[in-house]
Amino acid sequence: MSVASDDTSPLSRAIPAWMRALVRRSESGMVLLAAIVGALAGLAVFLISHTAQLAHELFFGLQSEERLSGTLGLPMILALSVPACGGLILGLVNLWIARRRFPRPIDPIEANALHGGRMSLKGSLIVCLQTWISNGFGASVGLEAAYSQIGSGMAARFGTSFHLRRADMRLIVGCGSAGAIAGAFGAPLTGAFYAFEIIIGSYAVSNLAPVAAAAISGTIVTHLLGLESYAVVGGVAFQPHAAGAATLCGLGLFCAAVAVAVMQGVAWMEKLFRGLRLPIWLMPCIGGLLVGGLALISPKVLSSGHGALMNMLVGAPAPVLVLGGLILLKALASAISLGSGFRGGLFFASLFLGALVGQFYLGALQLLVADTGLTPHAAALAGMAALAAAIVGGPLTMSFLVLEMTGDFQLTVAVLMAVIVASITVRETFGYSFATWRFHLRGEAIRSAHDIGWARDLTVGRVMRTPVPTVDKNASLVVFRNAYPLGSTHYAVAVDTLTNRYAGLIRVADAWQANPELPDGNKAAETLALFRDQTLMAGMTLKQATQRMESCEAEALAVVDEAGHVIGLLSEAHALRRYAEAADRARRDLAGEGV
Repeated sequence: MSVASDDTSPLSRAIPAWMRALVRRSESGMVLLAAIVGALAGLAVFLISHTAQLAHELFFGLQSEERLSGTLGLPMILALSVPACGGLILGLVNLWIARRRFPRPIDPIEANALHGGRMSLKGSLIVCLQTWISNGFGASVGLEAAYSQIGSGMAARFGTSFHLRRADMRLIVGCGSAGAIAGAFGAPLTGAFYAFEIIIGSYAVSNLAPVAAAAISGTIVTHLLGLESYAVVGGVAFQPHAAGAATLCGLGLFCAAVAVAVMQGVAWMEKLFRGLRLPIWLMPCIGGLLVGGLALISPKVLSSGHGALMNMLVGAPAPVLVLGGLILLKALASAISLGSGFRGGLFFASLFLGALVGQFYLGALQLLVADTGLTPHAAALAGMAALAAAIVGGPLTMSFLVLEMTGDFQLTVAVLMAVIVASITVRETFGYSFATWRFHLRGEAIRSAHDIGWARDLTVGRVMRTPVPTVDKNASLVVFRNAYPLGSTHYAVAVDTLTNRYAGLIRVADAWQANPELPDGNKAAETLALFRDQTLMAGMTLKQATQRMESCEAEALAVVDEAGHVIGLLSEAHALRRYAEAADRARRDLAGEGV
């Protein structure tokens, strides 16, 4: 795990105690910190985006400000060699990272779901480098992974330096992503709801001001630095239409099917590359060569697709067969890029792919139905939002993106219909977004950034009771009764005094039920021992512990170490009570009620 404490970092030592107290105790202090984090995230977005564009211009011979995916054609030697060289460089960088044994970087979603918002800035910088190389050399991935990662990584560094509480740490990590995404699109509402839906995993009124401050400051910084905004689409001229509702619902279903196919296609491609049994460092080079081959058919498959998307939203729609071919090419290029080891995300790529899907769907439908109620540009925007919501997992995020791109409220309401249908369909049939699907393939049961880390942190070792009432397993019942009068404790643990190993659990009430005047009254305490082969380990979660107790029908179990020595005792009632208390604290944090 790459979550390191920064409490002794130079930044932490440079922050005076009164400033930390202001942020920890005052909502206005938290808003101010969020605004600073958002501004820094916006600055990082500008640097990453600007240098990636310069790399495209240098490596592919583009004109100044010409977008890679928007170019009409590329020389064969550049289309094939640049992505392949980028893959080779990335593979060697990954090999160097592996040999240096850097901890695995933690994604902001994973950090907020499992680690209370703690993540490593060093790991975030590694992700940024990998993503920049991938995108800069033309792989079919977006830069949003780098944007969100560096914004959240810097936010987490500030959070640990200010000694923020768990709920505030999760919030400030969301603020970092909000500033980054808002700055990248010039869309503060999009950035804010990206944080709420994808990074924080919930919405609370108390979180609105910090997240909004971060999103606004990130947008202002990138605007002042001259980063190109994507909120420039106008003249869609959409009018509500009865036929449009059915068309949009059908588009939502179609986008859901495409989204699931894309996500599973990435997983299948990863499995295919692993089956080749090539050196891991060589796989991105092979993937880059394949992506370059697809770029010979259409350069639109390269990079994230920004240029191609903007051309679609202002130009005339392509023929249906061309759109269908581009959908297959872009989906295949993205799957090859991610499956072969390039680093990046599908946020930006899914926007372009969704616009293609929307216009393809409309064109195919118009072959059968004369009045669809949609224009090509409206269909492109609806498909863009619906497919991105299905893949990324943020329905309101994508709906607000359309609103901020067009300023058309009626169109946004219509788009929301397709987004809702796509989101519900994917959630009920597939159950994952792209990020959580990759966590699932890795063995993590994460469905969102909703905080489940508190449950994993609540281990048996943290809640077990000590010291443990013990008795020699060979002691007589008379000795046992003298040591533990009725009502003094519910259970005592029998141990082998020679080896100090666990021998069973004895109910005090059972020991007092035996008549001492009968022959069994002087028998050894061990004869009443229960659950001799059933114990708990300190590293178990409370969920695992209660499942163990339920399976063996025990009200309590002893906790032992690897050598079998007794280190604690945990009852089912105590475990459930502590779990309920922790769940209530998590609920209050979620609602913004504080401590």
